Amino acid sequence: MTRRATSQDVADRAGVSRSAVSLVLNGRGAGNISAANQAAILAAARELDYRPNPVALSLRTQRSATIGVVTDAIATAGYAGRLLQGASERAAAHGYLLLVIDTQRDPSQEARAFDTLRDRQVDGFLFAAMSLRSYEPSPVGSGAPIVLANCFDPDDRVLGFVPDEIAGGAAAARHLVERGHRDIVLLAGTPDVVATHLREQGYLEVMAAAGLAVPPSVVGGWDIEQGHAAATHVLTTRDPLPTALICANDRAAAGAVLAAANLGLSVPGDLSVVGYDDDQNVAPTMVPALTTVRLPHREMGEAAMQALLDRMVEGADSPIAGRVLLDCPLVVRDSVAAPAPRPGR
Repeated sequence: MTRRATSQDVADRAGVSRSAVSLVLNGRGAGNISAANQAAILAAARELDYRPNPVALSLRTQRSATIGVVTDAIATAGYAGRLLQGASERAAAHGYLLLVIDTQRDPSQEARAFDTLRDRQVDGFLFAAMSLRSYEPSPVGSGAPIVLANCFDPDDRVLGFVPDEIAGGAAAARHLVERGHRDIVLLAGTPDVVATHLREQGYLEVMAAAGLAVPPSVVGGWDIEQGHAAATHVLTTRDPLPTALICANDRAAAGAVLAAANLGLSVPGDLSVVGYDDDQNVAPTMVPALTTVRLPHREMGEAAMQALLDRMVEGADSPIAGRVLLDCPLVVRDSVAAPAPRPGR
């Protein structure tokens, strides 16, 4: 294995002392080292592909340049991976490495995860949830700062970055109303999920503002089979048929489109369908491509990590608490059209 270049190697190639290399590479060369020697040191470092030893650096700075990330399921599931991608890239841009532990939704593993990362002397913590929920962070008061992503501290002691689910539900309903729909049924998620109620609130606010009657919502669930069953029930029992469905997520929307096809209804000719999440494996690949509301996973990861990095630089006494709502934009594709004219209307 090729030996890794050291600061002494850089000094030997540049013809300077090791202390001169240290001053220049740590940004303290001006006024201490001649311009010619600074240029020689930087050129030698590039030629040798010199990188400071992170262990030695951590001993000098008393920082590990690592951040502990605990998730409930994100790291072992394909969904919401963009959150970790955004966090990882933002951390790397600042010279930090992420140490990620996934508890696989097992609460008993969570305390051990934080203890393990604390033993590794991480400089900060990020906790990220698969779906929006409340969360009481265990490392509060441990000395290392913590920020939350896709979850919130019910007492708002810790800063959390969460999607604006009310606005997301409203965006889905508003798009349909603006296209001329008046009979819009919500295939809601399950009531145990926080986002279900927030999205429904946004839907209800838009329907009320438009002066439209609100048909009873139906629990559509989160999977293709559940969306198929809920849409089949609505499309075979409601008279008149709704002209549009808002689904709990993109997988349920895929089930709704299949249910419509089984009943001889075309999407969007006879029925418009809106999903939620903008799941990259579902929404853009459906036929027709699905109009949906995008969850800001990447943005949550980036914003939460940046806030944590800022917190670590500013120190433990800097204020950091509350909730930050991130936009859930509507992504318009092909599954929504103006409602077809109906007899008597």
